[in-house]
Amino acid sequence: MAIKARLAVGLDAGSSKTRCVVCVVEDSRIRFLGAGEVPSRGWVKSRVKDQPLMSESIRLAAREAERNAQVSLEAVVVGMGGTAISGSNAMGRYEFGRPREVEQSDMGYAVELACRVQLENDRTLLQVFPQDFTVDGRAGFRNPKGMKCSRLESNVHVVTTSAYDHQSLVSAVHQAHLAVEETVYEAMASAYASILPEDRSKGVALIDIGADSTDMVIYDGEAMVQASSLPVSADHFTRDVAYGFAIGYEEALKLKEEYGCAILGLTADNTLIEIPSAAGRPQREATRRQLNEILEARAEEMFLYIRKEIEQAGMERSLMEGVILSGGGAMLNGMCDMAERVLNCPAHNGLAIGIQDWPEELDVPAWTTAAGLAMYSGRLKQHKDQRRKSPGLLSLVMR
Repeated sequence: MAIKARLAVGLDAGSSKTRCVVCVVEDSRIRFLGAGEVPSRGWVKSRVKDQPLMSESIRLAAREAERNAQVSLEAVVVGMGGTAISGSNAMGRYEFGRPREVEQSDMGYAVELACRVQLENDRTLLQVFPQDFTVDGRAGFRNPKGMKCSRLESNVHVVTTSAYDHQSLVSAVHQAHLAVEETVYEAMASAYASILPEDRSKGVALIDIGADSTDMVIYDGEAMVQASSLPVSADHFTRDVAYGFAIGYEEALKLKEEYGCAILGLTADNTLIEIPSAAGRPQREATRRQLNEILEARAEEMFLYIRKEIEQAGMERSLMEGVILSGGGAMLNGMCDMAERVLNCPAHNGLAIGIQDWPEELDVPAWTTAAGLAMYSGRLKQHKDQRRKSPGLLSLVMR
């Protein structure tokens, strides 16, 4: 009797593209099998507007991935991001009553207590990330198992999202005839795929620049200290170009992708480029500098927002590994250079690492989130026999 393959499938249902990555878990490794990508429908400004259209995009992406991987899909790990995302710190206190040694189950229960945050009616808990533990008032213990105390406190970072958007996304996946293994914060999935644990421990921020939202996570040591969504995204760059040259959105997108740069001086700024004109009107020309001045202003604004988030987390001097850029918006030429100029730290694109046979054509920031979601699915398969009492306990297992 043939052993059924353990598939690890990640679904990145973005507002511009829907991407599906299929891998197989082999012992302790994960190997790429196939992928699918289709234009997304049903989203408006990173919020769910038409669930049936979204479900159709998911179905088409999954079918394409099935054909390329030559397997049949049953379940996926789904990414969740957008402007509805919010992160905050929480604490759970577990009083033992008498001094005794801390057990693994005690750590899990302390995290579970921290998960019991009071949420507004329109919010739902997406993920909980343990930071450290406080033992009888002594802070900063990553793993206090075996220590003797009478009070254990867990410090966690809680990520919440819109209950409506979350349920709509899950329902759309179900309507595409797929089960949802788990929903995962997209920026965390990108970090999971592109940042090694030893690099995360030195302090690093990942910025996932999507079409309609920019999500970010900040790590200090092994702990996530900040998760947030920013009001500037790749769509703003395109709309700025469309407005600046009085052209349509698709023409502006093409100009941005072919000739654009987020910082002046990296390209031949005096080169003339052709600006699309309406039928019956004469062709126009502009210098590449005019285009890049528009893009540079928006890129600087975006990284100023990011700098504020880093400062609020108290990490402006602690990002020893700098910032990592992922998402389709990170593919604009010069984005890393602008990040280094504004944030005063190293910057590079985040690419998927750790997946065997990962194809060269997918080795771009736009596919990092989908890769991370598949890797997360693989880890779920490897830990399927371990009981989980809370989302936070899983983070302890998967660090």
